[in-house]
Amino acid sequence: MSRRKTRPRTSPASRPSPRAAAPAVTEASPCPCGLDAEYGACCGRFHSGGGTAPTAELLMRSRYSAFVVRDEAYLLRTWAPETRPGEVDFDPGMRWAGLEIEETGEGTAFHRHGTVTFTARYVHGGEPGALHERSRFARHEGAWVYVDGDFIE
Repeated sequence: MSRRKTRPRTSPASRPSPRAAAPAVTEASPCPCGLDAEYGACCGRFHSGGGTAPTAELLMRSRYSAFVVRDEAYLLRTWAPETRPGEVDFDPGMRWAGLEIEETGEGTAFHRHGTVTFTARYVHGGEPGALHERSRFARHEGAWVYVDGDFIE
């Protein structure tokens, strides 16, 4: 999942710590990805290194949850090397509020590529919004990675 830059970058010294602003999600919390499971048994297991997402859709869900908990290491680890940024610029004013998977194309254990179309809801500066994207995924060294995506207006 990518994100449009909605604010100017600040210097690292003046920027709040992304971890400090992350919402409190525990192992027993409902998973932010929207599946009916606890975070620790759902996306949290991928974030902690307990395996890799077996489908493009589960990778999309786990990456959304990583944006919610601001897990930069996981986001970078699951980004295709050819499109991976040097860092993830978390916006401290952004609160992710829900994920809806609208469509998937391929992306199973039997495929090399896949797409996931989704809407991610958020609140930024007190105003609700939504990011609508068709993301592309590919296999890299056997694991699914996010390649890039197109915003859908």
